[in-house]
Amino acid sequence: MKTFKGNVLFLDRSDINTDEIIPAKYLTEITKEALKPNLLEDLVLPGFSRADTEDKAVIVTRENFGCGSSREHAPWALEVNGINVVIAESFARIFRQNMYNCGMFAIELPKETIDGLFANYAGKAVTMAVDVDGNQIIIQADGKSETIDFKVGEFDQTLVKEGGWVGYADKNY
Repeated sequence: MKTFKGNVLFLDRSDINTDEIIPAKYLTEITKEALKPNLLEDLVLPGFSRADTEDKAVIVTRENFGCGSSREHAPWALEVNGINVVIAESFARIFRQNMYNCGMFAIELPKETIDGLFANYAGKAVTMAVDVDGNQIIIQADGKSETIDFKVGEFDQTLVKEGGWVGYADKNY
């Protein structure tokens, strides 16, 4: 099973699309590793730099993350950079499912909760961990800890535990 914990990258914008996650010009790459240096290179966000993704494992963002095309390369680019959890108000449907198909978390939280995460933690050194079985996010910053419950479908949770569709199929077929 992948690791679902680490430092957090806050991206305070809605509608971050798959072309901003990994530009279309890299879709001819045949390995995930080839996508690694180009994650979020076209993202325009005040104060954001590609260097901000270094040693991050979790992204917290706003609504409709992963909109645009249905390319699987977007979750792959996150995964190869060690980002296995994205937390947002909502996701584009196909992107969300591609995350689970790859054995990664796309966790939806209410707007009020996301607003609270930005208000309380953005700009700070924050780590988060996902308790896969307990459906909880554990946040640590400034020597304090907070726990947030979340819901995920049973099958999506199984995909995460099995490492995605390939792991699930290997075990069950």
